[in-house]
Amino acid sequence: MRLLPKTLLARIMLLIAVLLAVGQVASLRIFEYFEREPRAEATALQAVTVVNYTRASLIAAQENLRLALLSELTGKEGVRIYYADFMEEIEPLPDDPFINMVAEKIRERLGAETIITVKHYGIEGLWVSFGIGQDDFWVVIPRVHVERPFPWQWLGWGALVLVLSLAGGYLLAARINRPLNLLVSAADKLRKGEYPEKLPEDSVTELREVSSTFNKMAESLAELDAERTLILAGVSHDIRTPLARLRLSVEMLPDDDSAGLKPGMIEDIADMDNIINQFLDFVRGAEGEPTQMIDINTLLHALHDRQARAGRDLVIQLSPAYTVPIKPLAMQRLLDNLVGNAYAYGRGQVRVASQILADSIVISVFDNGPGIPKTHVEKLLKPFERLDTARSNAGGSGLGLAIADRIAKLHRGKLELINRPEGGLEARLTIPIKS
Repeated sequence: MRLLPKTLLARIMLLIAVLLAVGQVASLRIFEYFEREPRAEATALQAVTVVNYTRASLIAAQENLRLALLSELTGKEGVRIYYADFMEEIEPLPDDPFINMVAEKIRERLGAETIITVKHYGIEGLWVSFGIGQDDFWVVIPRVHVERPFPWQWLGWGALVLVLSLAGGYLLAARINRPLNLLVSAADKLRKGEYPEKLPEDSVTELREVSSTFNKMAESLAELDAERTLILAGVSHDIRTPLARLRLSVEMLPDDDSAGLKPGMIEDIADMDNIINQFLDFVRGAEGEPTQMIDINTLLHALHDRQARAGRDLVIQLSPAYTVPIKPLAMQRLLDNLVGNAYAYGRGQVRVASQILADSIVISVFDNGPGIPKTHVEKLLKPFERLDTARSNAGGSGLGLAIADRIAKLHRGKLELINRPEGGLEARLTIPIKS
């Protein structure tokens, strides 16, 4: 159950990272879109200014001095000027929105006949044509003046923002995750019948209300369970007092009872006492008993000895010795209930077998009784449930299997009632090897 909050935390962190990445990309795209036109305007203005100044300088110079002036102007600030021959093949502009916008704005100022390219004679740069009389020229502006370098520093700042946001998101998610972990753990203990520690109520408002409500619910359940235990224990004690007097009175009856009522009365009183014990066992539970590492064969040998003292020939088939974490008194009560149920409703032949599997130990109690209808298998594991069939010919409260099922679940195990093909019933207990 503790995997759920960890999975939730990972999903929150992943969602934050994705949203931040999308936000960063969207911000860069929006900035690039709105910054493109002003930058194109500035670049075009720079190119037009260079062309106009160059053209004005060449016009002002004498024709025989233009070649020298061209040589002198070429190389200033990286700008170069060449004679143009438009009979040569000129590469078209690339499919770049920024370059095309710059070219459009240059033509708006210099005229639609202006030729613009970004690569000519194998030389990259912004090539802009202009004419003076019958002569045509190229002004080549280096691309470093035209193109803005990639803003690597933005990536650095963006990465820093991303890391800080993820760190903040992690701390926020961890703060939310901690009370959720405690709530899951407390709910799991409550599910197993244990009473969890009170949850802290110092979290965010919504979780504080959840923790407070859970604490009140746990306290109410504890009070209700304590009151139920007190009432049933008091009732059982009040019933046992007259029952003891009644048994004493029956024992004092003369032995020459011609009607044979005395043995039956003693047996009925013993059944009533056994029912009271089952009530107390069901109410008391086994949650408070500590878990110990116990060899399951030790419990089965003790079970065999108890049944032998009661005059029963219990057959046990043991697996190799193996220790498992169990509550020994509770497990002893579970096995006694299963074996007692088998003797009560079977035909006197009861066998107990244990088996070690990869991740669990299976203990089966076999009898040769009539079995039970399939539709009543789950029903018999509930409190106060009995069958009006051949398996209900003995007195009882209907709590024996319910107590056994509760103890099995307390050990994270499972109790199953299975009809055997050859006749009879198998009560199969499966408990995990690891707690």
